[in-house]
Amino acid sequence: MITVYGEGRGYRVVWLLEEMGLPYRLRDVDLLKGVEHDPEFLAINPGGFIPALQDGDVVMVESIAIMEYLMARHGPTPLAPRPEDPAFPAYQQFLHLGEAGLAASIYFVNGARNIAPEAERDNWSARQALGVFVTRLQLVTRQLAQAPYMAGDRFTAADISVAYALQLAQRTVGYELGETELAYVARCMDRDGYRRAMAACHATRGWTERLAKERGVEAI
Repeated sequence: MITVYGEGRGYRVVWLLEEMGLPYRLRDVDLLKGVEHDPEFLAINPGGFIPALQDGDVVMVESIAIMEYLMARHGPTPLAPRPEDPAFPAYQQFLHLGEAGLAASIYFVNGARNIAPEAERDNWSARQALGVFVTRLQLVTRQLAQAPYMAGDRFTAADISVAYALQLAQRTVGYELGETELAYVARCMDRDGYRRAMAACHATRGWTERLAKERGVEAI
């Protein structure tokens, strides 16, 4: 049985598993209580961060690496174009851009704006990280001017990566996406795999419902 430890970026992994129709178990990791009180999880990932994945004797961390592993080990799947497919270069680029350029940048902006002491919230590094997000987002916008998804006409794991990052920016720092990006996120959310993942991820669902209520919108 595949076990996913933790939500957060683990949502990407759960979404992928739902799209692939693979059985799994989602094991909660409460970072707020402190992973030092969770020896079972620390035995899986002594670094104490989420997500982590256990698949038999295989243990992995880092959401994009986990996704690539699952598609290679339990595929083939149309969510991962083959190297000879003309869509492969765009797929590969945006699969990684969703974390390296987008989600990772917003992670630090969120920490500064919502967690740091008041006097440190508008620091240089936070502004730099937001700038990285904005410049990388231009690549997403350009791609969406040519095709409905990151790798072309069909949904792939690259869209799980990028759509998650765009939602993270909306939810954590209130970043206002343009109409093109909002329509793209809505397309990705309008999938059975997304809905099943949201149903499985209780903490993520509760968080997004609270945010939507606070902001007076239907979904976020």
